[in-house]
Amino acid sequence: MKRQIDVYDLGRSQYRPVWDLQKRAQQLLIRKKRGELSSHEDLNDFLFFVEHPHVYTLGKSGDSANLLKTLSELSDLDAEYIEIDRGGDITYHGPGQIVGYPILDLDQHFTDIHKYLRYLEEIVIRTCADFGIKAGRIEGLTGVWIGDKKICAMGIRCSRWVTMHGFALNVNTDLNYFQNIVPCGISDKEVTSLSECTGKQIDEHVVKEKLLNHFADLFDVEINKHDSIPEPYSQFLYL
Repeated sequence: MKRQIDVYDLGRSQYRPVWDLQKRAQQLLIRKKRGELSSHEDLNDFLFFVEHPHVYTLGKSGDSANLLKTLSELSDLDAEYIEIDRGGDITYHGPGQIVGYPILDLDQHFTDIHKYLRYLEEIVIRTCADFGIKAGRIEGLTGVWIGDKKICAMGIRCSRWVTMHGFALNVNTDLNYFQNIVPCGISDKEVTSLSECTGKQIDEHVVKEKLLNHFADLFDVEINKHDSIPEPYSQFLYL
């Protein structure tokens, strides 16, 4: 029987509550591994889809100098700046971008972070191919690229082989917001989006379906889709 993953589409949601949700979901899976959730043995891995309002996040190994605006200037743009606990440098999240946060127990898949990141990249590469776009990798750089332009940024955190954070795929993203940072700390590369590559707006629901299909194939899992999580995510917060 295939391992199952519960997929929740959170719609548009502020960054901090979803970050908190990720941490709590990660802790639930860790507690399950420790045998502390005997009444919830059927607890599955999670994948959260979300679209964030304008926000810049800096990873724990990042350089704050890669933020090119002051906090006051960001406020004028209705954008937040948050220092977080994933790997990687600075990136942007905003409307028109699909962010995916897999909370997976890699003990149930494979205990190899390098392989995990390559799987996430491959999911996005195959999704781009579904839209007639040839995407790939650049040696030594994490993420997915169209030539020298990044279309998908990635950064994760792993504790006891349970993952959090994930990938951010530019679909209909306003790329002007990337001009306020040095994206991922890489000064000689640009960013792009599915809409820029195809010359048209892309149905984000279709993109999510493609991502899920490739996720299921690569990780050999069965997808259980849920439309949303009721506020305040109580089914995860208080188990």
